[in-house]
Amino acid sequence: MVESFPVYSNEQILSVRPERNQLASDRPYAFLVEQEHSAHGQTVDVATLFLTNAECPFRCLMCDLWKNTLPRSEPPGEIPEQIRFALFQLPPANQIKLYNSGNFFDPKAIAFDHYEKIAALVRDFDTVIVENHPKLCGDSCLEFRDLIHPAQLEVAIGLETCHPELLASLNKGMTLRDYEKAARFLLSEGISLRTFILLKPPFLNEEEGITWALKSMEYAFDLGVNCCSLVPTRGGNGIMEQLHLQGKYSPPLGSSLEFVLELGVSMHRGRVFMDTWDVEKFFHCAHCRQSRIDRLKQMNLQQTVLPAIECEVCRQSPAHSADAS
Repeated sequence: MVESFPVYSNEQILSVRPERNQLASDRPYAFLVEQEHSAHGQTVDVATLFLTNAECPFRCLMCDLWKNTLPRSEPPGEIPEQIRFALFQLPPANQIKLYNSGNFFDPKAIAFDHYEKIAALVRDFDTVIVENHPKLCGDSCLEFRDLIHPAQLEVAIGLETCHPELLASLNKGMTLRDYEKAARFLLSEGISLRTFILLKPPFLNEEEGITWALKSMEYAFDLGVNCCSLVPTRGGNGIMEQLHLQGKYSPPLGSSLEFVLELGVSMHRGRVFMDTWDVEKFFHCAHCRQSRIDRLKQMNLQQTVLPAIECEVCRQSPAHSADAS
């Protein structure tokens, strides 16, 4: 039996949005150096730049990245200058992420004639990581790949889930066939691929959320993806709050984050990371919260399953456990 999930239009999603953040169009809205386990098995420093850019044209149900973008009607900021500004402030790093809250190869976000200037700024890094939608993976990816040589280009794509009906309900404007086509194209051209996978998207209960996150990792690895980044599904964009009130969405439990990362790392099929931004909200026990978060971060870095955290408070009082709601 094929499962049926509700479908929300662009208009419905847009109608309940809160205000976007006010940004300076000529500066990245955030930048930092973080550590990551590389494809070569080493811990490396990664300069991560969150560029202020035009809003993504796709209206994904669960997305709140638009909050840190400029309206599509406004001209995007000068991306090469934003990169130059951030790199001047940051210490040296091995790799660089150029995340623009949308699609790097969207010509209305980053102009093709900026590629050479961007490449001149980043080609000395070992790896350059950008984010993009499957339907926007084409010749521009190859042009940029060639310009940044000898750096390795890696494209991050949001699969979210390999559940075809659920994927359709997320309003991503893509199918699994679109994802597979993009993955095969990029990999055949020597471009590395990482993918974002949601942990417990809307309309799934806790057990289903875990099951489909694991299935989605297997699906991505089968296609040749070399890195899966797990993203606990969060609220904050308006429509997710509505779904929560309707009983169609609730955040994943902290124990689910731990369990899925453990099993993902244990696959030994590629790197598996758990997104730890704002992860405190998923762990409710004050006695073990930080230890659990530190464990997730270390498993991300080491790509090894570490000993489980034992908490007497959680054991003695379920009401105070890490997963109490």
